[in-house]
Amino acid sequence: MTPQNEEELAAIIRDAKGPLSIRGGGTRGLSVFGEPLSTAGMTGITLYEPGALTMVAQAGTPVAQIEAALAEKNQRLAFEPMDHRALSGADGTPTIGGAIAANISGPRRIAVGAARDFTLGVRFVDGSGEIIKNGGRVMKNVTGYDLVKLMSGACGTLGVLTEVSFKVLPVPETQATLVLRGLTDTDAVRAMARALGSPFEVTGAAHDGETLLRLEGFEASVTYRAQALRDALVEFGAEIIVMDAEESADRWRGIRDVTTFADQSGDVWRLSCKPSDGPALAKRAGAEARLFDWAGGLIWLCVPEGTDLRADLGEFDGHATLVRASPETKRRLNVFHPEAPGVARLSQGLRDRFDPRGILNPGLMGGGRYADDIH
Repeated sequence: MTPQNEEELAAIIRDAKGPLSIRGGGTRGLSVFGEPLSTAGMTGITLYEPGALTMVAQAGTPVAQIEAALAEKNQRLAFEPMDHRALSGADGTPTIGGAIAANISGPRRIAVGAARDFTLGVRFVDGSGEIIKNGGRVMKNVTGYDLVKLMSGACGTLGVLTEVSFKVLPVPETQATLVLRGLTDTDAVRAMARALGSPFEVTGAAHDGETLLRLEGFEASVTYRAQALRDALVEFGAEIIVMDAEESADRWRGIRDVTTFADQSGDVWRLSCKPSDGPALAKRAGAEARLFDWAGGLIWLCVPEGTDLRADLGEFDGHATLVRASPETKRRLNVFHPEAPGVARLSQGLRDRFDPRGILNPGLMGGGRYADDIH
């Protein structure tokens, strides 16, 4: 089912007799038990005010269309949403609704914030088929909730997004990336922490064999900060080179989309953790293929197929998400990390209010059956 507007979507949800599998562009390789329901038919930029740095778009609008419109005004989505297709092997087109629904945020999150931090408003249809919008009609069962925060990261389990409004930012004049070679994972995390704690406004900090530190802004400023940051990191004893703007942009697209694992076999996990814990967790996982982003607070690991990484890691301060695996492995291990009992009770309470019939992406985030291989 692919409704073409909000009213059609509301009618479909009201009339649904069983679970619905909500999809945006279908690029993340997720498939939840239920009848497929796509937002791809609801497309178009409905408002763009470059001077106010704001845009409003229907949820099914391709991210590429939004980026093209922004580029004409030298603006961008500062949270640089990941394109999962290289990693997941999925077809489809990334959509702005999917990016907001899953709170997809790239390397620049450490400097400017996540997708939810740029989202100004939402319109969505809840599990009862009611149309809800931010700042307009406030229904009794949603009074007091921050709808933007609730919907950003809920992955369609509380409602189906139909329209989003968000902030955009100007594109900097240039960028450059310092590349530190020869550092261990532990020293790389230390160097990234030092860089982020400096006054030189680092907008990306990753370690993928080499340690990468991105600087953006006016050319004179970037040149000065690159040299100053280089001097500040000399104690780590690494060979340091500086990438120019074009090479830097290309390298960070690869970090954003985790293309280093695209052609590697094995399951891919995404770990969110304390940066200082990252090297030990990666070692405990036994994964030779690993990528540290967000200065070590986000780790991508490629491990043998069927590995129960959560069991191997044991308790740690963070969570592990299974991003790429066979349907059987996703069914057995679940995509999302189990919620703590208190959080689980709160989550269930929200689902009871927004989706009392339990039909929206059931089980995807702990609310019931997740069955990637069942339709």
